[in-house]
Amino acid sequence: MFQKRRLSFWEIWNLSFGFLGIQMGFALQNANASRILQSFGADVHELSWFWIVAPLTGLIVQPIVGHYSDKTWTRLGRRRPYFLTGALLASLGLIFMPNADMFTALLPSLWVGAGMLMVMDASFNIAMEPFRALIADMLPSDQRTLGYSVQTVLIGVGAVIGSWLPYTLTNWVGISNTSVAGEVPLNLLFSFIIGAVVLVGSVAVTVFTTKEYTPQEMALLNQKEEVKEAENITGGLLDIFTDFAMMPRTMRQLSWVQFFSWFGLFGLWVFATPAIAGHIYGLDPNNSQSAAYQNAGDWVGILFGVYNGVSAIFAFFLPAIAKKVGRKKTHTISLIIGALGFLSIYIMPDENWLILSMIGIGVAWASILAMPYAILAGAIPPQKMGVYMGIFNFFIVIPQIVNALIGGPMVKYVYNGQPIYALMTSGVAFLIAALLVSRVDDIDDHGQSI
Repeated sequence: MFQKRRLSFWEIWNLSFGFLGIQMGFALQNANASRILQSFGADVHELSWFWIVAPLTGLIVQPIVGHYSDKTWTRLGRRRPYFLTGALLASLGLIFMPNADMFTALLPSLWVGAGMLMVMDASFNIAMEPFRALIADMLPSDQRTLGYSVQTVLIGVGAVIGSWLPYTLTNWVGISNTSVAGEVPLNLLFSFIIGAVVLVGSVAVTVFTTKEYTPQEMALLNQKEEVKEAENITGGLLDIFTDFAMMPRTMRQLSWVQFFSWFGLFGLWVFATPAIAGHIYGLDPNNSQSAAYQNAGDWVGILFGVYNGVSAIFAFFLPAIAKKVGRKKTHTISLIIGALGFLSIYIMPDENWLILSMIGIGVAWASILAMPYAILAGAIPPQKMGVYMGIFNFFIVIPQIVNALIGGPMVKYVYNGQPIYALMTSGVAFLIAALLVSRVDDIDDHGQSI
C-alpha cells in the first residue's frame, strides 16, 4: 500500500515557511489595528465593533475555501493556489489600511480603515487554513505534532518581527511615531508596507519548494475511501452543511476549548493598547494622538513580540512534552499558565514587568496554535481535511464575534470605561478552556487513545 513519505526537518520547514509572512502581517494587524482606527476617530468602546468584521469574514470564507481546496487540482497543486491568492490580497490590505486617509474624498477614513481590516482578515483566512490542511495532507500521523510545532515556530518568528517592527523603526532607525490628528504615524506606514513584501515573499518559498501529492497518490493513500473521494470531488458547496452536522466527536469536544481560548485572545488583541495605556501608564485611553499614548502603543507591540517569541521557543519543546505527558495534559497546563499571565497584568507595577505576563500568554499561544490541530488531524477523514479544517475555524471566529458584540459595551457599562478588566476576563476564559480539555477524546489515525 502506498504510504506518505517521511519528510526531513527542512522539508517540513519549507512546507510551513509561508506562515512566517502571514503571521508577520497578522501581528501587525493585531498589535496596531485598534491604534490605527483610533487615529481615524474610533472611541475605545467602539473598537470591538469594528473588529467584528474580521471574524465574520472568517466565518464565511474559511469553510468555503476548505471545501474548494479539497477539490482543487492545478499545476500549483491542491492547497497552494489558495494561500498564494490570500497572501496577495492580504498584502494589498496591509498597504492600504494605514493609508486610508488617502480616500477621504470617497469615504470617511475610518470606514476605509475598517474595510481594509476586513480585506486583510478575509485574506489571512484564505491563506491560513489551507496551510494547516497542507500539513495534514503531507505528513504521516507520527510527524504531525512536529509539523504543527514547526508551523508554530514560524508563526512566532513572523509575529515577533511584525510586532517589534514599529518600535524598531522609531527607536533604532529614527522614524517618527507621532502624527497629526486623522493620520497614521510614519513608523506604522512603513511597517505595514514591509509586512506586505515579506508576506508575499515567504508564501512564494512554500509555493515553489513544496510538491503536493497528486489525486492518484491521494487515492492510493486512502484506498478505503476511494469511492467517497470520487464523490467528494464532485460534491456541491451545500455539502458543507452536511459535513458540519456530521463532524467527528473529537471536533465537537474541541470546539468548546477553542471557544474560550479565542474569546480570550480576541480581548487581548482589541483592548491591550488602551488597557495598558490606561492601567499601567495612567493615560486617557481615548487620547490616542498624544506622544505618550503612541509610546505605550509601541511598547504593546514589544509585548506582543515577547509572547509570540516565547511561543516560537516553547513550540520546539511541545512534541517532547506531549510525548511525555500527552497532548491533552500539555494543552491544559499551557492554558492555565496563559490564564495566570493575563491575570497578573493587573498587579504589575510598571510596563517592564508585563514581560512576565506575556511569557505566560506566549506558552498558551504556542499550545493553542499546535495542540488542537494535532489532536484534530487524526480524527478527520482524509478526503475531508480541508473542509473540516475550515469548519473548525467556526470555533475560532464565533467566540471573536461574541466578544466583538459584547466586549465594547462591557468595557463601557460594566467596567466603567476601564479596558483592563477586558484582559482579566480573557484570563478567566483561558481557565475555563483548560478545564474543558479534559472532555476531549484524543485519538490517532488508527483509533488508538494517546
